[in-house]
Amino acid sequence: MDQAKKERLESKGWKIGTVSDFLELTPEETILVEIKLALSQNLKERRQQLMTQSELAAKISSSQPRIAKAENGDASVSIELLIRAMLATGATPQDIGQVIADVG
Repeated sequence: MDQAKKERLESKGWKIGTVSDFLELTPEETILVEIKLALSQNLKERRQQLMTQSELAAKISSSQPRIAKAENGDASVSIELLIRAMLATGATPQDIGQVIADVG
């Protein structure tokens, strides 16, 4: 956003900031959200090349709607489920570590 627009909005009473500011997230919480989103996106990319959501769900004893939630970054999905699903697509612990390392 350019500076002039920012100043116009602030003069009208709008607060300008990040999502983390709005949600009052700590730096640790922000990083955790970014890690989960990166894992979700990577899972979706890997899975699309190999199998359907239903096939992946069957592999990890889950459900297709749960896989859809995992791929879309739903907050109710645990990191454990994301990692199990990624491993089921053939990801190695090193691959998963690299996704996490690339955050930030």
